[in-house]
Formats: sequence, structure tokens, C-alpha cells
Amino acid sequence: MASILVIGGSLGGLFAANLLLRAGHEVRLLEKAEGSLDGRGAGIVTHEALVTALRAAGAVVDDTLGVPITRRVVLARDGSEQASLDYPQVLTSWSRLYALLRAALPAQHMLPGHEVQTLAQSSSGVQVRCANGVELSADLLVASDGIRSTVRAAVAPQVQPVYSGYMAWRGVCDEAVLSGLTRSTLFETFGFGLPEGEQMLGYPVAGAGNATRPGERRYNFVWYRPAREQDELRALLTDADGVHHPLGIPPHKVHWREVARMREAARALLAPQWAEVAEKTAQPFLQPIFDVLSERLAYGRMALMGDAAFVARPHVGMGVAKAGDDAMALVRALAAHGATPAALQAYERERQPEGQAAVERARWLGTYITASGQSDAAQQRPDVQTLLNETAIDLGRARIAPSPTA
Repeated sequence: MASILVIGGSLGGLFAANLLLRAGHEVRLLEKAEGSLDGRGAGIVTHEALVTALRAAGAVVDDTLGVPITRRVVLARDGSEQASLDYPQVLTSWSRLYALLRAALPAQHMLPGHEVQTLAQSSSGVQVRCANGVELSADLLVASDGIRSTVRAAVAPQVQPVYSGYMAWRGVCDEAVLSGLTRSTLFETFGFGLPEGEQMLGYPVAGAGNATRPGERRYNFVWYRPAREQDELRALLTDADGVHHPLGIPPHKVHWREVARMREAARALLAPQWAEVAEKTAQPFLQPIFDVLSERLAYGRMALMGDAAFVARPHVGMGVAKAGDDAMALVRALAAHGATPAALQAYERERQPEGQAAVERARWLGTYITASGQSDAAQQRPDVQTLLNETAIDLGRARIAPSPTA
């Protein structure tokens, strides 16, 4: 069996490390952070493919995975129900999935505090030097080190994140602090708010300690809003001390005036239920929305997966499931072709079209959010029922496919 280095200790890297280890390979997972990553991220929509990948990776999946819901609703500006759809789903969180996958990986296979600094490969293997001076070698390297991937920058520097023209306010609000109206009309649903050229959505997730009991849960929201890159986005990513954070601003650094403006806009544009969620979320945070699309995934004995390979806008709700599918495809390719470049090429042939399709579909669902004259690519918003039917669903159940030019 092969010796494999997996770069990046987030969910994609944990999927890869667990699945490769269970296939009999020698695996070392390198993560640049010293401590646990638990606590990062917010809500995640589950799909059948995600559950399948979790179980294959050795995670214990049971009723504590997340919060089940049965309906989707669109709330009008006055708080009434504008449209609805019966659609059962389980909503979970980044922290919950991290805990499951981290528990499945034996501790000796995780190497925290190992930030990759240089890479090299030969006909027989790969070599890595870390910032802490540690040098490692293996038969293959799998990069799952995120949207700003160090490995991708080395092997495909021309592939860069492309800003979409909009950003998202995100946060989680404790169920216990919400009014009876919001709990009865919004909390138990996958909810939408659709002001002109924008989109608010949200759903319940587990609360502190992964609690899923009523009264102890949280409501996760994502509010997509246009923001011009050179002025509006720059202002949002600048903290109260005037420091600009172009790669993403830490939640506690978001300027309090920007948070106040967001809450004021929620009161003006959204249903009262949404305005309450925004008001009572203790620490909203910002996420600029980017696309990443890689034409290649295999580079000799190195391969890209997860967000290092593709980043699709969150409208498809498939980021984590896609990483799980990538890892499972990689295991199959190694079983068929051994620890060789041919295996990584077979993996690329299977996963590159899937990743590209996810990016294109996400663009189709979200491009209208730039419709305030910021982009020539802006399109008319899909109708309300289409957004209900097509947002964050298992792609195997998709009824509508975007055109190739979307």
C-alpha cells in the first residue's frame, strides 16, 4: 500500500485521511494550525452522498448528526408566508462534522503545526519541507488546504479565486432568545427572504455542545448582498483600527458600524422574523463569495481535492459533500491503478467534470445577486419556486440544469 501525505486538516483533509487509512494506506495528515479547528464555520446542509462518505470514513452517524426539518418557506416583507415546499432534510454544522471525522482518525496520523513551505516531486515520490523544519516524503500527496491552497499555488498558480460581486453576512442565533412568532413561523424551516437583488436564507442547527433538543438549538443564517470589490467590500473587510483584511476578516474584527448597518438594513428590507435573527445574533461574520475552478486536478504525484480544487458558491450546499465524494473517488482510483500518477489522472477524469458542474450550477443560482449594475454577467433572478426547489439540494434530485454559459 502507498505512503500518502494529506495537506490540510479541515473537513476535506479529514475525509481523505480517514478513507485512505481505511483502505490500508500509510497516511499522515498535515495541518498548519497548532490546536483543534473545532468551532470554525457555521451551518451545513446534509445530503445522502455526505452521509455515505461519513460512514465510509468511519464516522458514527446517528440521530445526533443534526436537526431535521420538513419544510421550506419564503417569508414576505410583512412576515407572512409567500411560498412553501415540503422538503425533508437534516441540517448540521461544521463543528459537528469536524468532531465526527476527527474522532474517527487515530491521533498518531494527525500532525498539527506543520505548515507546508516547499514541495518537490520525482518519478518515485514527493517531498515536503514544513516551516518548522520537518521534512517528509511519500509516494503521493493530496492537497485539501482550502481556497488559498499552498499546493495549488505551487502547481497551478494561474488558478485564482474570482470574486463573485457579492458577499454574505453569516451567523447563528440561539433559539432561546427568539420570540414565539419567529420560532413558530421560521425556526423549524429552511427559510428564505428575497429582497430585490439579494437573498437571505437560514435553518436550524445544533446549539452549544451539539445539543439538538428544542430550546437549545440555534438558527443559522446567510444573507447574500452585492458589494463592489474596490470600495464596498474593502470597507467591510476593514476593521475599527483601519486594518484591511483582504483574505477574510476574523469575526471579532468586523467593524461594529458595519454590523449596525447590516441590522438596520434587515429591519428595512426583510421580514420581522429575519430582522430579529440578525439583531439577536451576537457575533455576525462576513464571507466574500468566490469561485475557484481548476482545469486540472492531477500534477504528477500530487492531486487537488475539496476547496483546493473547486469552490462553488454556497447556494448548492455541496462543499463538504463534494470533498467526501472527492476522497472516495481517490480511494477507488488508487485501488484500480496503485500509487501512481495514472491513479491521480483517473481521479481527475472522474472528479473534474463534477466540480466544474457544481461551480456552474452555483453561479446560475446566485449571479442575479450582482444585478444592481455591477456585472455584465448578471441575470434575472430565478422565480421563487425554482429557488425553493433548487437551492442546497442533492444534485441527483436537481430538476433544472444551468445552461453551459450560465
